[in-house]
Amino acid sequence: MVTEPMESEAALRVGDRDRDAVVHRLQEAFAEGRLDDEEFDHRTRAALTARLSSDLAVLTQDLPATTATAVARPVAAGAAGDRAPGRFAIAYKTSIRRGGRWRVPAQFRAIVYKGSGHFDLRAADLSAPVTTLYVIAYKSRIDVLVPLGVRLELDGFGVSKRWSAAEDLESRLPADAPVVHVRGIGYKGTIEVSTKPHGPGQSGPRALA
Repeated sequence: MVTEPMESEAALRVGDRDRDAVVHRLQEAFAEGRLDDEEFDHRTRAALTARLSSDLAVLTQDLPATTATAVARPVAAGAAGDRAPGRFAIAYKTSIRRGGRWRVPAQFRAIVYKGSGHFDLRAADLSAPVTTLYVIAYKSRIDVLVPLGVRLELDGFGVSKRWSAAEDLESRLPADAPVVHVRGIGYKGTIEVSTKPHGPGQSGPRALA
């Protein structure tokens, strides 16, 4: 459980970069299995709405320090030593999953025929400021999990968003927040976009399948 910060700590106003750094650390901890879905969701929401440094400090004080110096903005593609992310995922009468610390290209295409798909972007590295997912579900169900710190755009038919307007944090995001655009076609199938899994067998980050 997260405890309250010490009263002696000076609380300063925080900005978007401070919130980004904490969200990024929470993503790492989630990918490492240190936080479950509910705790990760709760802390991320708290980080995105934090106003004081004390509000942020309490969210990571029980996590080990990280040596990586990074913020939660998408990293540029093509850096030296980086492997180009896969751009396609196809499942024929089977299931396919992507999750954990996987690298998502600027454009990612997924086709599922009489099967199921699960694409978890919550702890992923987005390789561009705007990430577009082209998703086709033919007599299938595809779940797309998106991080709370992005702007979401939906297009196509058979695509639904599973969270209420009261839970929507997009109005609090900075103007340069990453964008995830889901363009889908659900032919006798379902494409559902949400911020956390629902149902058995979908808890926690999953490795690249």
